[in-house]
Amino acid sequence: MGVPLRKNVQFQLLWLGGTVSQLGTQLTTYAMPLLILAVTGSFFWAGVIAGVRATTLILTQMPAGVWVDRWDRGKVLVWSQTTQAVAVAAMAANVVTGLNSIPLFIALAAVDGVCTAFAGPARSTAIKAVVPPDRLRTAFAQEEARGHVAWLAGPSLGALLYGFGRAVPFAADAVTFLVAAVCAWFAKIPARTEQRPRGRVRHDVREAWTWLWRRRGMRNVVAIFLTLNLLGTASMIPVVAVVKERGGPDWLVGLVLTGVGVGGLLGALISPKVTLRYDRLIVAVLTVFGVSNLAMALPFGAWWPFVPLMVTAIATPLLNVSVSAIFTGLVPDDLMGRIDAILTFASRALTPLAPVLGAFLADLAGGALALLVFGALILVTALVAEFTDLRAPAPQLS
Repeated sequence: MGVPLRKNVQFQLLWLGGTVSQLGTQLTTYAMPLLILAVTGSFFWAGVIAGVRATTLILTQMPAGVWVDRWDRGKVLVWSQTTQAVAVAAMAANVVTGLNSIPLFIALAAVDGVCTAFAGPARSTAIKAVVPPDRLRTAFAQEEARGHVAWLAGPSLGALLYGFGRAVPFAADAVTFLVAAVCAWFAKIPARTEQRPRGRVRHDVREAWTWLWRRRGMRNVVAIFLTLNLLGTASMIPVVAVVKERGGPDWLVGLVLTGVGVGGLLGALISPKVTLRYDRLIVAVLTVFGVSNLAMALPFGAWWPFVPLMVTAIATPLLNVSVSAIFTGLVPDDLMGRIDAILTFASRALTPLAPVLGAFLADLAGGALALLVFGALILVTALVAEFTDLRAPAPQLS
């Protein structure tokens, strides 16, 4: 057993910076639609801005993974977060000056998407560099907790700051990115002893895909995550629809959705203690997801979806922490950036379709029936997973 994680200063600095910056991101995620509505009278451009950020992130993901494996990962993390601080500060200036230029918001959102594509794999490789294998599960549990804390506090804090001034959430977000960059700098992430040669980007991408493809159990896990992310994300709009169909006010919609943050935080706290083998855990969590979706359709009142939604959220960190720890422990250090990019890209490739799918089915058949359909499909996925090879091999290079 190595040094206790709480005494691992490098990891704790990374975690602190990540927590602060993720909270800041939540501030502007909810402030941006309010600002765009106030400026244009429509949510349309807010959707365009979010879509541009997501598109640039996806398009940049693979090349970013390649370059993270070649460059100094600590410096990549510092500079990507510093650039994000500058971009969000420019957004604040866009508001303060009264310019409120939509093209400028779009351009800055694209910059943020590119930086996020680099920061993600850089952060994963940094964690692998400073956390010993026997502490990875605990480290990823702590990582999971920060996301749910930000999810709980961010929306209400963002709305509060927006009330003080339209530019305030953006200025606060810029400060949080700067704090994250400073934390990453002081963490002093060790550079690789051997840097990969420059050039041959396609070869490097192909090498990583080949490494993953040859490990059938791991690629099957990615396919399961792809399906689960699609169906799980698609279920969110039907949840809102159910609350509204049962006469729930807008504030109750927000309260019901906080079940995700409450459950996720609880799940993150207990995840290090879960000893169930990760392939069995996948089947168990899928089953919980499916049953919870079906339960949300029960006619127990507008508040009821909070309960099964919280149960679903408790199960989510158990799965994320287990799989992240297994994959991070198995992936060779010189492939870590590219494999992280591949996993992010592959598991989320269909999620942009999810809100459209959920909204279409909710409009067509109602929120409750939509939840029943998605719940049934998740249970089918659990059945498929039961008879699918999800085992992880011993770590080795291709």
